[in-house]
Amino acid sequence: MKRAISPARADASSEMSRAIAAVIRSIPRGRVSTYGAVAKAAGYPRNARHVAKVLNQARGLPWQRVLGSGGSISLPGELGLEQRFLLEAEGVKFRGRRVDLKASGHEFAKAARAHPQRHQRVPKR
Repeated sequence: MKRAISPARADASSEMSRAIAAVIRSIPRGRVSTYGAVAKAAGYPRNARHVAKVLNQARGLPWQRVLGSGGSISLPGELGLEQRFLLEAEGVKFRGRRVDLKASGHEFAKAARAHPQRHQRVPKR
């Protein structure tokens, strides 16, 4: 049985997806970033899995420029080979099986917080 998603939650999710897609589009040709860095730059740290979801659902995004942590290609089989081929065609540098993030990593500008603080810690007395 599927649970119904509240309209407010659906709006928040689509807002997050739009922010993540905009960050992915901002990665220039020949540069790469990680799922976690994209989520953080979009203002949603610790939501790397949602970045993967957006890449699977949205068409026209430069999906090849988003990598696993440490510059690893996390796609299996032929998709991973295709990603490496596309990145090499853009001039991205590799060190073995990983992208050299020092040479080809994209640095995002400091992200503004996209959503309010949900859990504030109260100092103990």
